[in-house]
Amino acid sequence: MRLASAYLLVSHGSRDPRPQLATERLASLLIQKLARQQGIYRSTACQWEVEQKSQIKTAVQSQLAQPLVETACLELTPVPLHVRLEECARKAKDRGLESLQILPLFLLPGVHVREDIPEEIAIAQQAIGGAVKLELRPYLGNYLNIIDLLSKKLEKLPVQARIIVSHGSRRQGANDRCEAIAAKLDAVTAYWSLSPSLAEKVKVLAEAGAENIAILPYFLFSGGITDAIAEQVRQLQTDFPKTQLHLGEPLGATEELADLILSGIDE
Repeated sequence: MRLASAYLLVSHGSRDPRPQLATERLASLLIQKLARQQGIYRSTACQWEVEQKSQIKTAVQSQLAQPLVETACLELTPVPLHVRLEECARKAKDRGLESLQILPLFLLPGVHVREDIPEEIAIAQQAIGGAVKLELRPYLGNYLNIIDLLSKKLEKLPVQARIIVSHGSRRQGANDRCEAIAAKLDAVTAYWSLSPSLAEKVKVLAEAGAENIAILPYFLFSGGITDAIAEQVRQLQTDFPKTQLHLGEPLGATEELADLILSGIDE
């Protein structure tokens, strides 16, 4: 069975290798899940349906049929996104796929989501013509079920007060989604790149008498900023010894995140 689309996970890009490694793991999880849906993997061992080396024809057919999920970065990469899009579109065409769905791994609808990625897609589409249709999917932070993922992470932490700490965007309205998510989780928001900061929110809650504060990083993967947040939490714990600060983990390249992305893929 052949899939109608190939998929490209687009992340921001980082000098830290951890986010890219996590993105590649996420792509591998999606390949496995898509393959299981299509009956390509064996249900017991996730092995391709090629049992003997002599079955060359079957192996080739299986290779053509297996899901195509690639990764790309918007910044801090030697290959511009539009070039990467063209490469992936050619791979999709070689497999007889009709479209390439672009999945932005972004949590806020800032300038990258609203302007940069669409512009790169337009450049690539013009270059490849109509051979493969490039389809931009919603950014990850707009998925409704992301609230469930965050809620499960918060449930693991002692809760009296909750802070969702996001990178933040200076683009007007871009932080509204984060504010809405925090409201659903009975939490307040703090931002790494603008006010109100994490330190400001911890100070307010601690001085109001909160004995336990759960702090959840609204980030995809571990990296330089989440390391800096952890260091700041350690310092804040020293500053407010009567309040216990409980730091959670970013979303991570998990089965649950792969299922969330899969739920938004239009098969």
